[in-house]
Amino acid sequence: MEREEAVTLLKCHSFSYDDLSHPKMENGFIGSLRPFRGHLIKENFHELMEILRVLASELARPSLDREVMACLWGITHMARAWAVEPEGMLRSNNLISDEQVTLMEQWLNLLSYVVMILIEGGGEEEAFWEYHQYLQEEKN
Repeated sequence: MEREEAVTLLKCHSFSYDDLSHPKMENGFIGSLRPFRGHLIKENFHELMEILRVLASELARPSLDREVMACLWGITHMARAWAVEPEGMLRSNNLISDEQVTLMEQWLNLLSYVVMILIEGGGEEEAFWEYHQYLQEEKN
């Protein structure tokens, strides 16, 4: 995946892409939560992690792309507000199970950890270490 494709997919996952008819807008990370269809799409999470891998060197630079950061911040904020917080629309309307809340919280923690380490200049190995552990657990 090249940078341009990664940024386009990131915009779709954050529901900020200009072309509302793009399939990822409805089924991307944020789009799949509103309206929520009863299941979390793990491929979206893994695709976000791949996007971060493509953008890793860029996120380590002294100046950051505001559009990229807005997408990342939007994803973590909106998903947490809608799916994790007790007063969020999915939990308060009993649309999401406790297991799904736990999984979403895990995904958001992993995602935000990668972003934090990359923008701190901690390197890809450290940034993705917990995600690699998650992948190992997912296999078992």
